[in-house]
Amino acid sequence: MTFGMQSLMELWEYLVMLFGGQVWLLMVTLILTATAVADVIQRKVLSVLHNQLVRREKIWLDSFVDAARSPASFFIWVTGTVLALNTLILKVGVYVELIKYITDFKSTILTLSVGWFVIRLVQRLELHLKDVAKEDDRLDEVTVEALAKIIKLLAFVLTGLFFLSAFGVSMTGLLAFGGVGGIAVGFAAKDLLGNVLGGLMIYLDKPFTVGEWIRSPDKDIEGTVENIGWRMTTVRTFDKRPLYIPNGIFANISIENPSRMTNRRIKETMGIRYADVGRMRLIVDDVRSMLLNHPEIDTNQTLIVNFNGFGASSLDFFIYTFTKTTNWILFHEIKQDVLLKVSEIVESHGAEMAFPTRTLYIEKDEVETAASDSASEQR
Repeated sequence: MTFGMQSLMELWEYLVMLFGGQVWLLMVTLILTATAVADVIQRKVLSVLHNQLVRREKIWLDSFVDAARSPASFFIWVTGTVLALNTLILKVGVYVELIKYITDFKSTILTLSVGWFVIRLVQRLELHLKDVAKEDDRLDEVTVEALAKIIKLLAFVLTGLFFLSAFGVSMTGLLAFGGVGGIAVGFAAKDLLGNVLGGLMIYLDKPFTVGEWIRSPDKDIEGTVENIGWRMTTVRTFDKRPLYIPNGIFANISIENPSRMTNRRIKETMGIRYADVGRMRLIVDDVRSMLLNHPEIDTNQTLIVNFNGFGASSLDFFIYTFTKTTNWILFHEIKQDVLLKVSEIVESHGAEMAFPTRTLYIEKDEVETAASDSASEQR
């Protein structure tokens, strides 16, 4: 033990002499060197642990390790820098009054590091949960994103409050000021707050999610949802224009979500000639049978085919049924097939589809009178 202490003393004297007797410079150098060594060690350890967890596909545990890498480095370097700065000020004897503020900041280093760690951790967990949500219907990406934003905001606010408290700011006074200030800000920025609350309601109620097609009968809004932010929602219209909608608007309008349709409806009125009235019953029965046996028609939904009325130029029957698919393009292909088959059924019964016509009936007496008048004029 004595030999070890003696060796350390000799090493210290040698280092002091090496630095020209400037003990303060030696101490600052040693502190920064120790800080660098500690940072290199923690980086190496966390890097090896991160690679091992990735290789074993332990993504949840790796989220904690990966999130801690930068905050840990920040904590080590800020701690070492504060110690070196305090040592320098005390030895040189200048700006001594700054030591109090540096010491107060030192007490917040851990708080700042923890807050940064929580935010980074939430970001990584959010990405993993979104991947899970794509495969599990019990979880959706919008809810994950909303919770992540709330937790990150909470971590940011709490970190800021602890930081201010460390510098002697009264928490009671700060909260009281925040209450009064909140009222003032609420009146000054009610539209902004309305949009934020509207965004929160979208996250909670989930009338639509990213990627879904929405439209509103109250506003000129129709397209695919690209992003749901806290203040506004981005919708890409079908002509590829971006539409930025403040979230507060959704609280006052009706929104249709065609993406959540279970079926698509075919509703058509068709007409045959009055001359084909005797064939109407057979045509209607065959059309109904065709729909019942069509592979793309959902027979569990309402299916109606009936003679519907006497039109101005046709005898009208209507078709009311639903397709199994909700795909817009496939729906129109199925509808085309149905309409063409209806036309074939009408033709197979010797009837024809009607088009606007007008028949003029002239009474016989009127014809004879007109002919007599014409003959008299010629004489």
